[in-house]
Parts: sequence; structure tokens; C-alpha cells
Amino acid sequence: MTNIYGYARVSSKDQNEARQIIALSQFPVKKENIYIDKFSGKDFDRPKYSELIKILKEQDILVIKEIDSLGRNYEEILEQWRVITKEIKADIVVLDMPLLDTRTRKENLTGTFIADLVLQILSYVAETERQSIKQRQREGIEAAKKRGVKFGRPCIPVPEEFYDLKEKWLNKKITSREAATTINVSQDTFLRWVHLK
Repeated sequence: MTNIYGYARVSSKDQNEARQIIALSQFPVKKENIYIDKFSGKDFDRPKYSELIKILKEQDILVIKEIDSLGRNYEEILEQWRVITKEIKADIVVLDMPLLDTRTRKENLTGTFIADLVLQILSYVAETERQSIKQRQREGIEAAKKRGVKFGRPCIPVPEEFYDLKEKWLNKKITSREAATTINVSQDTFLRWVHLK
């Protein structure tokens, strides 16, 4: 017997999964067969997804609203897609992208081929975009440095009183917190100066 399962994911507890649930229910996926994770999509180490994969079997259908619901790392999405469709031999339906529907493979291999091809293209585009963003960031940082922009926290000048406070601290007359408060810096900054000056 074919079971139909739905999977929804949002990145944080503040985000609402309602639109995904509505779309899955209209497929229709029974409410008790919808698995929801409120986790980042960077990997597949998610409790509800792991639970779902354990019960998914041959000829079952996994429905997701959009490919991003599955995850954000396309290399891992490709691997999970392979596990679900080739190892478990279940089908996947991506509602927002009708080409990503492997159910047509029962008649011929074209459906699976097209779905795999579309997924490979999405993976390539996502990876290219990631590299492009990193490249633009590097170029932006280099251009800013050439204009004299300084990155990181600005250096705080060491006040004259520091040396006297350092002596008192070394002689255990005051605490590092008291010394830091006296010259209006954090305790970490005071201790860093102690080791550097």
C-alpha cells in the first residue's frame, strides 16, 4: 500500500510553516503524515526528517512544497534525493516545481531523468550563486581596504592610568574588574593590555 507523507521545514521557531502545511494538505497529505522540523537547512541532521526517512518505504510518496523545504545544501539534497528515489525507491513530489515529480517513472524513465536533470541544474545554479556571493564579498572587502576602511574593532588608546592600575593589580591590591571599571574598559580589554604592555 502506498503511503503519502509530507515534509515541511522552517529555519527557526519564529517562522511559520502554515503555508507549507496548507499546500501539503491540499495535495492531499493526511495531517498525521506531515512531519515538521524547525531547524536550519544546512544539513539533514533533523529529528522529524530522520524519523520520516526511517518509515519511508518503496512506492511511498514524499511531498514537499518547495525544494528549499528539503534543505539549503544542494550537494546534500542530491544525496538525499538519491537515497529516497534509488535506495528506498519512494517517489518525491515538489509542489512548486512540477518537473520535480518522480511518479511518472512507472510508465518510463523520462520522468526520473527530467527530475534528476532539473535537480542537477538547481544544484549547479545554487553552487555558482554561493561562489559568486563569496567572490563579491572578497572583492568588496579588498576595495574597501584600498579606500582605507578599517575592519574589526577600533583600537582603544591605552590611558596613562593603566600602568599604575596594572601595578596595583599585579600586587593584588585591586581586582581586574575594579581596574577595568576605573579606566572605563572591559575586564577582557584590561587583561589583554596587561599581557601585551
